[in-house]
Formats: sequence, structure tokens, C-alpha cells
Amino acid sequence: MTALAQRFAGFSKVLAAVVVLLLIAAALLFLNNGDGKRYLTVDFEQTNSVYKGSDVKILGVPVGKVEKLTPRGNVVRVKIAYDGKQKLPADVKAVVVSPSIVGDRFVQLAPAYNGGPTLKDNAFLSVDRTAVPIELDAVYQSLDDLSVALGPKGANKEGSLSKLLDGTAAQFKGQGAQVNETIKNFGKLSTTLSNNKDELFGGLREVEDFVSLLKTNDSAVRSFNDSTAKVSTVLAGERDDLAATLEALSKALVDVNGLVKENRSALRGNVDNIASLAKLLAKHKDDLEQITLNAPTALTNVSLAYNSTSGTLDTRADIPEVLFSALDNPASLVCNLLGETLDEGGLCSSLTDLLPDILPRAGAAQQPTAKAPAAVAQAPSDPVYDSLAGLGAGR
Repeated sequence: MTALAQRFAGFSKVLAAVVVLLLIAAALLFLNNGDGKRYLTVDFEQTNSVYKGSDVKILGVPVGKVEKLTPRGNVVRVKIAYDGKQKLPADVKAVVVSPSIVGDRFVQLAPAYNGGPTLKDNAFLSVDRTAVPIELDAVYQSLDDLSVALGPKGANKEGSLSKLLDGTAAQFKGQGAQVNETIKNFGKLSTTLSNNKDELFGGLREVEDFVSLLKTNDSAVRSFNDSTAKVSTVLAGERDDLAATLEALSKALVDVNGLVKENRSALRGNVDNIASLAKLLAKHKDDLEQITLNAPTALTNVSLAYNSTSGTLDTRADIPEVLFSALDNPASLVCNLLGETLDEGGLCSSLTDLLPDILPRAGAAQQPTAKAPAAVAQAPSDPVYDSLAGLGAGR
């Protein structure tokens, strides 16, 4: 029992120590956040019209107060207390806002929390994260400095500014309407550029692409420039010859112009004749094609038939065969003599209708000599051509 009591006494001491520590931690927590506030320390360059108790706002809504202002050399350190329920972004900034020229100011915390990391309690914001309004005295001082700089002790010490103003006034005298119109046109130009900014920047992008293309093909561009320079050098060396050639060409063109004017009607007639000839050649295109194809063969046959000793064309004509073949087909003989064909009609067709009544007796008269064709059949088989075209075609 003694050992158990000793163990229980030791456990009681440990438990008591833990309870004491928890009470101390709770007390510290209560002392720090018992009022439900969070604190922020900020350095401003100046805090004119900012006092202890001035409002601290987020989006214009009060969330805290200024508790303390402490000058620290070139800055003023301000301690701010704000509602502990309010969250601030980690990059929050503090700005002194002046709602009016005369009156108290307040501290604005911006931007408002919209998600992301939050600012810790008792955080510190340096001068680069704060801003203060321009004081009216500073504005007056700036205007005074400007007037002194432009006054007789500054830029106008020798009257330079006055001369500039006088010269400008003289230049613009009587030009008010034009100046007004110029300003209006400039406004229209600005509006046009604003409305066409997409096209304008698109054109600039195209120029950029073109420049990039030239950069990519720099060697080819350089080679082209070198070739152009060489051509220019050659042309410069031949400048006198080119000038003489152009001068002679101009004179020749003047002569040609005069010749055309003097012979306009003749040239027009020649052109008309050429057009007629072209139409005629187009009409006989097939005939010309046949002549082109058959002429070499015909000329070859003529050259082979020519006898250089006697100066004659040596041919062998089988007279009986020609006569008997003509009697066998008298219609074809008549049409060939007339230069027509049986299909064309006309005189050839009329005579062909009369031949059956005229030629039967002639055919009968020659029936006793029916053996003559056999003798003709034994004649040489050299071809007989009816015309030059037939001679060339070998028919």
C-alpha cells in the first residue's frame, strides 16, 4: 500500500503541474486576445491630422482605432488595433485618407481580403507599404517655387520668358479659329486611333513579323543587296552608253510615230488584208494539213521521175487501160473533166443522167473486142496518178 500511495502522490504532482501550466496559458491568451482585437504596426512619412483614436477603415467601414503614435526620426510609427474577426491579406497596405481639406483623417487598409494568405497578428508595415496625401501647404510651396523659377530671379531674369510669351502671342494672333480646328482634328485623330487600335497594332505585328523574317534570312538579304550593288556599279560604268542608247531609242520612236501617222490608212489596209488571209488560211486548214503531209512524198516522186539527160519527166501511161476504165465508168470520167463529184449535183449530175441513153451503142460496138482487157491486164503495173495530190499520196 505504501508503494501505491507513493505512485499516486507522484501522479498527483504531475497532474497539478499540468493544470497550472494550462491555467497560465489560458491567462496569457486571455490577456492578449481577451478583448477580441488584433494589432498592426505601421510607419508613415507623416501623420498630419491623424490622432490617437482616429478611425481605421476597410472599404470605408470602421474596423478599428489608432491607439498610439510615436515619432521615430523621419517616420511616425502608428499602432493600430482592429477587430480580430477581420481578415487582412498578406500584402495589405495602409493609406492616410483625407475626406476634406480641413478635418480629421483616417487610416484605410487596402485591399480587402478576398482569399489567400492572411496577415498575422502584430504584423509590421514599412514605409514602402504606406502612403500619405499631399498637403495643401506643399501644393502652395510648389506653386511658389514655380513662380520664383519663372520670375525675374529665374528664367525671366533677362526677359527671355517674356519674349517667348510675346512671340507666341504674335504667332497665334488671329489664328484662334485654326488652332481650335487643329485641336478638334487632333481629338478626332486620337478617337480614330483608339477605335482602330486592333488594326494598328495588328499592322505593327505584321511589320514585326516581316522584320523577323528578314532577320532569319539575313544571309539571303545580304546576298541580294550585294548583287543589287554590283548591278548598280555595272550600270554606273555603262551610264554614257545607256544614255546614248536611250537617246537613239527616243529618236527612233519619234520616227516610228511619224511613219505610223503618215501611213495609217495603208497600215490599216494591210492589217485588214492580213486578217482576211488569216481567215482564209483557217478555212483551208485541213487542206494545208494534207499538203504539208503529202508534199514531201510528191516532190520525191517528181525528183525520181525527172530525167536530167533529156530534161523531161519520164512516166509510163497505159492508154488502153485508161480508155477502157473510162468507158466502164463514163460518169466518173465526165465529173473529173468538169472538176466536180457525183455527190455535188449540178452539171455533173445532169450529164450522168443522160449517159445511160447515149453510151449503150458505143459499148455494143466494142463488144467484139472483148479480149482487149486481157491484153491490158498484161501491161506493166506502174501506178497512174490523176493529180499531184494523188501522186503525193501514192494513190
